[in-house]
Amino acid sequence: MEIAMKSHVGRVRQVNEDYYACVADLNGRVLAIVADGMGGHQAGDIASRLAVERIVKELRHLDGQLDAEDAREQLMNAVLAANKEVYDYALNHPECSGMGTTVVAALLGETSVITAHIGDSRLYVYNADGLVMKTEDHSLVNELLKSGQITEEEASVHPHRNVIMRSLGTEPDVLIDLGHFEWAKGDIVLICSDGLSNKVAHASLENWLQKQISLQAKVDGLVQEALEAGGEDNITLVAVQKKLDVGQKEG
Repeated sequence: MEIAMKSHVGRVRQVNEDYYACVADLNGRVLAIVADGMGGHQAGDIASRLAVERIVKELRHLDGQLDAEDAREQLMNAVLAANKEVYDYALNHPECSGMGTTVVAALLGETSVITAHIGDSRLYVYNADGLVMKTEDHSLVNELLKSGQITEEEASVHPHRNVIMRSLGTEPDVLIDLGHFEWAKGDIVLICSDGLSNKVAHASLENWLQKQISLQAKVDGLVQEALEAGGEDNITLVAVQKKLDVGQKEG
């Protein structure tokens, strides 16, 4: 698998509250995570770092022989452990009260991808059929959109589009969305914070991912486009591509 990553503080923020990791040696699987922290007094960057580091710690010795169902349970338990870590830290550090973070985590194996997420950071898969978002935003705007109260166009400029309905670390018990899908050679899994998805349209994301350039160049180009669109938020991407056979071309 080929991996490309980039995080940028953006053009406005003083602190990067995004945190990410990609572990390529989990007994045949790759673990990719993006977290976007929130909270005053720079607590957001603490929340995202704690969450990512705890998930990595929990899965560091993942059994390479686990089937998809057992691996999904391990991933869920790791995210729940991260929730406890962030929540307990805030209880013991009053200056961090109310802090939390989004999380998207993926275990990428030879044939399948297992996901866990909470918040409005996203996971996409790009393949021969195009670009598909595999997560659902846990946001106020998405709830309004699903209920028909606003349109897609209104959602993109809604003044409360950063309001999160579910996040990691703000409550002792949380609901984590789990997913599972198959992937093939040449496919790209892209995980990102909303600093990218709020600034780069779906069609433009797809356009960058289909370019005949390196995976890192695609990631770099996406970050640059988000910056040129304003870059008001932190921008973080992790992309993993299942390598093609020698001589095979991308579709």
